[in-house]
Amino acid sequence: MGKVIRSTYPAEFSIGILILIFGIAGLLSHQIFDSAAYGPDDNEAVYFGMFTVSMAVVIMVLIMWEEILFPISLKEIDGGMMFRNHRTKLKVQLLIYLTIPVIFTFIYMEYEVNHIRFWIWAAVCMVPPVLEKIFSGINNYNDFLQLTNEFVGYKNNEKEGVYQISTVQSFEILNDERNIIEKVKLVFKNNDTLIIDLDEMELEDFYFAIENYIKTHYQHLLKA
Repeated sequence: MGKVIRSTYPAEFSIGILILIFGIAGLLSHQIFDSAAYGPDDNEAVYFGMFTVSMAVVIMVLIMWEEILFPISLKEIDGGMMFRNHRTKLKVQLLIYLTIPVIFTFIYMEYEVNHIRFWIWAAVCMVPPVLEKIFSGINNYNDFLQLTNEFVGYKNNEKEGVYQISTVQSFEILNDERNIIEKVKLVFKNNDTLIIDLDEMELEDFYFAIENYIKTHYQHLLKA
């Protein structure tokens, strides 16, 4: 399955969005608690409950908005460049995700809640990350593209391989409707072809660097 592509924003903007989400969730989360069961003296306890629910919402957003915690890395290697997703992303996301049911279990055990609203909030926080993983591809946590003077290596979900430049007959850059690089097509001397889908690999932050490297280092093989 194709991955869900999200825009990458400056860190300050992303943090601002998270703070805004936290604040809105905090204001709305009071509806989870049964107001008839709490008086003015219980405000502090209820506020803490609202705080924990807001944290669950932010955790859900962090899991789905992967670029905040798991940006694509660019690394210079011997003879070339490596573009890679976070290696332990899926494990870290799973550990983070498990805090959401812990939070809602705590709320359910420690507070008087409106059951319908409680389960709606729990579903909103717990279901979207699971659906996102199903639709966007669960195996994309270690995708990479490696470009060197000697070979091209990549991993995109289950697709992966290492190909010697000496076996390549031509490179072709395939652009999208905006004329931005989207895929790289390799034609080998034995007439086999390989298409590396950069869009699926979520490498959009480094499209320019990838295209520039190909045009510079594989110019003699580049198909017009």
